[in-house]
Amino acid sequence: MSYFGTDGIRGKFGELPITPDFILKLGYVTGLVLVENNDNPNRKPSVLIGKDTRLSGYVIEGALQAGFNAAGVDVHMLGPLPTPAIAHLTRSFHADAGVVISASHNPYYDNGIKFFSGDGKKLTDEVQNAINDKMKAIMDTNDEVPMPIHDPAKLGKNRRINDAKGRYIEFCKGSFPYQYDLSHLTVVVDCANGAGYSVAPRVMRELGATVIAINHTPDGVNINADCGSTHPEGLQQAVLDHSADVGIALDGDGDRIVMVDETGRLVDGDGILYVLATQDQDRVAGVVGTLMTNMGLELALKAANVEFTRAKVGDRYVMQELEANDWILGGEPSGHILCLDKSRTGDAIIAGLQVLAVMQAQGKSLSELTRGFEELPQKLVNVRLSKMQDPFEHEELVAAFDKARATLEGRGRLLIRQSGTEPMIRVMVESDDEIECDVMANELADKVKAVLG
Repeated sequence: MSYFGTDGIRGKFGELPITPDFILKLGYVTGLVLVENNDNPNRKPSVLIGKDTRLSGYVIEGALQAGFNAAGVDVHMLGPLPTPAIAHLTRSFHADAGVVISASHNPYYDNGIKFFSGDGKKLTDEVQNAINDKMKAIMDTNDEVPMPIHDPAKLGKNRRINDAKGRYIEFCKGSFPYQYDLSHLTVVVDCANGAGYSVAPRVMRELGATVIAINHTPDGVNINADCGSTHPEGLQQAVLDHSADVGIALDGDGDRIVMVDETGRLVDGDGILYVLATQDQDRVAGVVGTLMTNMGLELALKAANVEFTRAKVGDRYVMQELEANDWILGGEPSGHILCLDKSRTGDAIIAGLQVLAVMQAQGKSLSELTRGFEELPQKLVNVRLSKMQDPFEHEELVAAFDKARATLEGRGRLLIRQSGTEPMIRVMVESDDEIECDVMANELADKVKAVLG
């Protein structure tokens, strides 16, 4: 079995695999892999550990730290910081790996662990498989001492990086063009009571903006609770209440962003990609979206003579397509935005700053910058099954899907996906006709349910 999902290891705290015992062993075996791959005999491997604001992060942090130390790895503690900050600082410190304790946009009772390589990217499959193999071996062992300490003189040490926030803030500010500032803008920042609660408002203020911070008082259990990028309604209202120029919402770990224009209208990841791809003075060669990217973006980019391609869902796959095409801009509707000329991973603060820079350069509001982009009506219906089955193994379903695609050709899109975490089929229809979109999605979902149960 693989303990790793599409974005690290995640689950409800207190249930496998997110238990202190499992995480202690995970830190230990990951440390062993780093020691084995260490080609410098004059230094111990080192890792950076950061986290979001969940209460369970304190327990996980301690367990991971102990496991790494037991394997002979030095640990640098960063405290609460956005996921992209850990990726950046891992490179900056020339560490061997970075670890993020977060369940991103999930509720507080979930938590997870994500790893970065020394260059600030997601782990390679080779390294991840090596960790997974050692983890399976240690979980299967009946030894009383599954984590042997061969030489106590080779244990790792810990230190806290007290200026981690300041380092990351300066990095973010450095991505903003030096000839501009934000002194004429009022910006509402929804921090989701998460990892960006301290740094996001400071970045905007230090660039001159008048900042109204909301959901920036985490208590360990209010992360993502009716706020942030997954619940932007409060941000939309706050922008209107304060007559602000723009609103920015992060998710719990600070790698997703959605924005709100001065009229209170939501601008999701697709809208952000449109602005950065077509309105910036330096036109990009192409954009990578995902299977979930609205067809309206594809059509708008085509009209602007910007190439577009789709990757599988997940920022890992967007990154792979960007590197394969030698492009710099990609992302997902949910708000994972990759600007590879500014950062090596999805970064909500940096992506937001690039949109604000375009507003400055063009002298336009966000609503004006998005006028060339119209989303097609979209309907998503989730079909829960008693057990997971592949709908494409049933001829009558395949025939129904083919008929729907033929009906939508040139003006819409059908996407049938199996959930990667639960027995569910996702039926998504896009069409230039909203009624057709709704009717077709529900009819196909009913057929899937009837055939697969």
